[in-house]
Amino acid sequence: MIEWFSQFHPITQALFGTLFTWGVTALGAAMVFFFKTINEKILNGMLGFASGVMIAASYWSLLAPAIEMSADFPGPVWAPAVIGFLMGGGFLWIVDKTLPHMHPSFHDGEGEKEGISTSWQRSVLLVLAITLHNIPEGLAVGVAFGAVAAGLPSASIAGALALAIGIGIQNFPEGAAVSVPLRREGMGRWKSFVYGQASGIVEPIAGVLGAAAVIIFRPILPYALAFAAGAMIYVVVEELVPSAQENEDHNDYATVGAMLGFAVMMLLDVALG
Repeated sequence: MIEWFSQFHPITQALFGTLFTWGVTALGAAMVFFFKTINEKILNGMLGFASGVMIAASYWSLLAPAIEMSADFPGPVWAPAVIGFLMGGGFLWIVDKTLPHMHPSFHDGEGEKEGISTSWQRSVLLVLAITLHNIPEGLAVGVAFGAVAAGLPSASIAGALALAIGIGIQNFPEGAAVSVPLRREGMGRWKSFVYGQASGIVEPIAGVLGAAAVIIFRPILPYALAFAAGAMIYVVVEELVPSAQENEDHNDYATVGAMLGFAVMMLLDVALG
């Protein structure tokens, strides 16, 4: 598979990789056609699993290569990783505070509005929130494939594929965790599915842009990898972990899910990368 995949241009590889992550998101969202509710224990475990995958991917697939690559650039080795990481989190924080959106309520509740005040419909605000928090995942996959094109020894097709597979795996429960609660709140099955799969529709766009950027501007590669890591960690701490720990009676399931998610992503990266 790796040899077959290697024949494509890195930007095409990034497109294929992020189309896969979007497709798995849609598969997860399709659970709304079979279930109207998700058991609280399963939901917490799913959110914890997604958190674990994203945390592991942030280090194994993004920060560690960024630090290794920084040795070839002038200045302190730690600078690109630290600066890029903080810029990634800071970028999402700024967008989070300015762009009107509403965090989806994975559990009971109406969700929380953030950003500037607006009269936009609740459905529009939900889509914006979902889109915002999935940009880092697509960017991470795109940058990983772009790093291969840069010819750096620490980057490989197998490693980029491992990252795409890991992101895809965690997107399945993420898609279900968005669509099923919407259905529970009274939204139709098809509309709930559309909103659920929309959580991954931005990933191919971000992936292609990320790959193109690091191929054209090779010196920004360590910063781009760390930027994607910082943005993903921001999403984990801002959205996934609080949601997973919302129901204190079942938060052990979130913890176990996070451990399993981290282990799965670490296994993929070490075995394939």
